[in-house]
Amino acid sequence: MENVILLADKNSNAWGFAEKVKEYIKESKKEKIKLQSIPIGLFRNKEIEINPTDNLRKKDVYYIQDSTKDPQQWWVELLLIKDMALSASANSLTFVLPNMLYSRQDRKIKSRVPISARALANSIAPGIKKIITMDLHSGQLQGFYPATTPLDNLYSFPEVVRYLIKNYPEELKNFIILSPDAGGVTRARSFLRRIEESTGNKCELAFMIKERSRPGEVGEMRYVGPDPKGKTVFIVDDIVDSGGTLCSSAEVMKQKGASKLFCYATHGLFTEGTDKLCDIFDKILISNTHNFPKIKGVEVIDVSQLFAEAIYRAQKGSSISELFE
Repeated sequence: MENVILLADKNSNAWGFAEKVKEYIKESKKEKIKLQSIPIGLFRNKEIEINPTDNLRKKDVYYIQDSTKDPQQWWVELLLIKDMALSASANSLTFVLPNMLYSRQDRKIKSRVPISARALANSIAPGIKKIITMDLHSGQLQGFYPATTPLDNLYSFPEVVRYLIKNYPEELKNFIILSPDAGGVTRARSFLRRIEESTGNKCELAFMIKERSRPGEVGEMRYVGPDPKGKTVFIVDDIVDSGGTLCSSAEVMKQKGASKLFCYATHGLFTEGTDKLCDIFDKILISNTHNFPKIKGVEVIDVSQLFAEAIYRAQKGSSISELFE
């Protein structure tokens, strides 16, 4: 790994994540990897200023981006980092994007609107080696990226299941895994299989049929699954934004007699805070792909080692998919 450089903005939330990646590779793989700061600032007119500090020539660069930044700044920074690295004669550039922004705008919901996820892919993919992200909003987003720039979509469920087994073993004995919409059933099934394989416990799968009254607002919720009365219901999703979908699902489960309510979302945005979620859920779990200040009632699961494994395996030419089999 002598020719590998991890790159991150030291003044962003990505720096701490990058340090964990570096430390994991050092401790578990016995390989030294260089972590280099890339100062990013603003000119007085608010244009972005990139200030590379060290030589990138002939290096394999992995740039870790901070998804808590303003989405527009997040996007433009990627374009400028790409231009900077390629102009500096880096051997290759890989974007490590723990939370892929603009991923929910993946199709036309009405006439004459942009498919923003495609526009993002068209702008950032050319010229780079690979993109590594986690729990895409929809797996078919990978189709926006050319074969010359593969997108590796990592899954957080192995770390989440390990966390549940360690901290909540009793709850896993009478457990329903619920997807808050039909599109997330594959994600929920992955959790179910890993829990059953790891514990020997029999879990049950359920999902909600969600109808939105308008974008951002949840209408009617219909439950499809086994009777949740007296059971722990674990609702899994990729993103918690306002929390409306999770809360609506939880209300239905509460009315049906669920004994405990857990939820997990990979990317915790909490655009309307956490109060309403804390009022209804016994446990709220998120990952650290989208950095969020510590708050009572929210437990954060570290997924940096999955990214470290992906970076190490990508560099060594080993299988990444084996992590999730």
